[in-house]
Amino acid sequence: MSGTTVLMEKWPVLGRHAQAATWLTVWTDLGRAPRTIDAYGRGLAEYLLMSEREGVDPVTANRAHIAVYVRELTSRPHRRGANVISIDSGAGLANATIQQRLVPVRLFYDFLMEEGLRDSNPVGRGRYTPGRRNGGQQRGLVPRLTKLPWIPGEQQWLSVLEVAKREPVRNRVMLALAYDAALRREELCSLRTDDVDPAHRTLRIRAETTKNRLERVVPYSAPTGVLLSDYLAHRATISRARGPLFLSESRRNHAQPLSLWTWSKVVRRIALASGVERFSTHTTRHLCLSLMFNLAGHPTC
Repeated sequence: MSGTTVLMEKWPVLGRHAQAATWLTVWTDLGRAPRTIDAYGRGLAEYLLMSEREGVDPVTANRAHIAVYVRELTSRPHRRGANVISIDSGAGLANATIQQRLVPVRLFYDFLMEEGLRDSNPVGRGRYTPGRRNGGQQRGLVPRLTKLPWIPGEQQWLSVLEVAKREPVRNRVMLALAYDAALRREELCSLRTDDVDPAHRTLRIRAETTKNRLERVVPYSAPTGVLLSDYLAHRATISRARGPLFLSESRRNHAQPLSLWTWSKVVRRIALASGVERFSTHTTRHLCLSLMFNLAGHPTC
């Protein structure tokens, strides 16, 4: 079963619009990551459903119709809070999420232009225009807001570590590696046994697991090396096969590769138990990078 077929079963609206199905098939054939295709399918499906509700043909839609879609995204009730009027309230989707929702819609209209079905893209994008004031930068449809990442204070971090000490060795070494090497969730969970070089205390982060598709080698600390050695001895009691470094120990998925969602649940459990609810799988990366910038004499990013 092709990726496009799966998406159309998940979101039937995609099958009702031939151009949408063709566009997703093109991206799938180009070898885009399944998670990227899934995100594109979801984003475009939401837009197409709104178009059907409004009685607008998406192929001929104009900028005013896109504005209606943006208004819907910004006023949609947020699952994390009440509908209060505030820049960080629970009302509407976050700015970054809105930007993500607009990406597949913009790319879909780029495709329609390439196919000769439209003369312009109603979503548009921020672009440089010579001669304009303020450096010639024209704003995109939705202003892009950039906020500093949240990092815990010293006491909050100590609370997290206190709870983490009671976790199994696998979870402790994963948290330590995520901090030492500033790893993203997918990079951490995708580590394999042959990515580890204990002699030089380094990890190889393979290109296919990274966001920018660039391979890199990163170090980890001596204390983390001790934890890793303990975990490898423990892992041998689960499986001696080479392959994914971190294995599930549950009855249902025993000795199977640890999933992204399982790791997210572990971190969420630690966050709740420590009382630091904003702590997430990405927090350790922000902490590590902030420390690196401070040691280099730069302001915290």
